[in-house]
This record gives sequence, C-alpha cells and structure tokens, in this order.
Amino acid sequence: MRGALSTHSRGDADSIQDLREVMDIRQASRYLSISPDTLYKYLSRGKIPAFKLGNRWRFKKSMLDRWMERQSQAGDAMGHRRGSSV
Repeated sequence: MRGALSTHSRGDADSIQDLREVMDIRQASRYLSISPDTLYKYLSRGKIPAFKLGNRWRFKKSMLDRWMERQSQAGDAMGHRRGSSV
C-alpha cells in the first residue's frame, strides 16, 4: 500500500486532498473557482450551504455540488425564458 502512494506525484496528492468531503474556506473557494471574499459575501447573505465547526466555516462537497446544480438549473431556466420572449 505504501508503495502505491509513493508512485503518485505531489500534484496528485494535492488533487486527492482537494476532493475531501468537508472543506474550509480556501478549499471551497478554489473548488468553486471564486475568491474567498466572494465566498464570505455569499455566506453573509445566506446564499450558499455551509456550517460552522467551532468558529470556522466548513463546506460539504456534496452540498456544494447540489447547490451548483440548482444554480445551473436556475440559470438555464432564466436563459430559456429570455430566449422564448425574443
């Protein structure tokens, strides 16, 4: 088992770590491709699913995936409405 891990490059190890189920602000902002400041803004407005562990915000990858899917569907629906009214 140890030999299998040693065959991964450092980049692979970082990618595996980024796929953790629970992420902090930095990891979640990187995962969502937005700045930490934007993520804090979404948090303050209650726009994104998160929870506090102690005094730190945490994000579940599965919840972020569902949130992104809903955002995508809402954007698609708005695009269809705009397209149909033209």
